[in-house]
Amino acid sequence: MKLQGEEVDFMKKTIITISREFGSGGREIGKKLAEQLNVPFYDKELIEIAAKESGLDKELFEEEDSRTSKGFRLLGALGYSLGGPLSTITELSLNDRLFLVQSQVIEQVAKEGACVIVGRCADYVLKDYDTVLNVFIHGNMKEKKERAIHSYEVDERDIENSIHKIDKRRANYYEYYTDRKWGRAENYDISLNSSTFGIDGCVEIIKEVAVNKSL
Repeated sequence: MKLQGEEVDFMKKTIITISREFGSGGREIGKKLAEQLNVPFYDKELIEIAAKESGLDKELFEEEDSRTSKGFRLLGALGYSLGGPLSTITELSLNDRLFLVQSQVIEQVAKEGACVIVGRCADYVLKDYDTVLNVFIHGNMKEKKERAIHSYEVDERDIENSIHKIDKRRANYYEYYTDRKWGRAENYDISLNSSTFGIDGCVEIIKEVAVNKSL
């Protein structure tokens, strides 16, 4: 799909969030989308920004999507806001501070303009933004196993179990902080099977849906 004139203008305002099963190629899809649309791509890049702005060690953010804290559900009642200043969160638990800092960074980059954001509950963080397209990428186990082995060097002997464990951690983290079901269709604008459409096919579909959503 080659974008033309007015379509390009609309796409310059669109923020695309991508949630994905491990091994489904969601990151690759997001990176290709960003390259073709000539917009910023954020995945681990968010860690660098969050660490720099918060003063916290970036290693703390590396496995942040596998940790939860009982205290975060009280944030709303206590008056904490995703868009609030970073200085207001020092009394929170470490896990909740990490989530809140990263969420604030997501809002910051979204306000700067069109971009592609992979993971990190971005669909939930930006739920009140009109120009967001939320995508979920899943795939068949055969293709996910092959990609996990070749792209992520996961041990082939226990590959399927590893995939299930990683997805379980992602689901627990997402569901805890958003009170939504990870992967459930109602939480996304579109859900695509990368095994059916392929990486490039998913990229083209997302671009077409994004244009139609913007018009």
